[in-house]
Amino acid sequence: MIGLLQRVSEAAVRVDGATVGAIGPGLLVLLCAEKGDTGREADLLLTKILGYRVFSDEAGKMNRSLVDVNGGLLLVPQFTLAADTKSGTRPSFTPAAAPEDGRRLFDHVVRQARERHGQVETGVFGADMKVLLINDGPVTFWLRVDPVAATR
Repeated sequence: MIGLLQRVSEAAVRVDGATVGAIGPGLLVLLCAEKGDTGREADLLLTKILGYRVFSDEAGKMNRSLVDVNGGLLLVPQFTLAADTKSGTRPSFTPAAAPEDGRRLFDHVVRQARERHGQVETGVFGADMKVLLINDGPVTFWLRVDPVAATR
């Protein structure tokens, strides 16, 4: 699974002109399931997201996690993160999970995040979304959990 984390001052997702999810300070995370991903990879990625230290402490060092600062979490499904861009000028999406698997794993992450963190908003799987954000820093990290790494 892939997660693109962006530390934000605020972020929102709109579908058909209506806001479907919005947060204040916290993390906007674009999520993508790849072929072979299971609930195990999803759980490992969520643990990493919630514990990733990207917020400043009193000394100004990135030493606090989303949980530590009690920030908002906006989860947005984004299958294009799995694009294979190695050749040509058009991405291939063969590494992405099938839509039904992607939806199942996205929903799994959302459920687990709400149980573990509480302040969780989402985009809409399969919708044409408009994502608005104010990136704080900017601070952006690409995290990935491979099925192979998950079994080690």
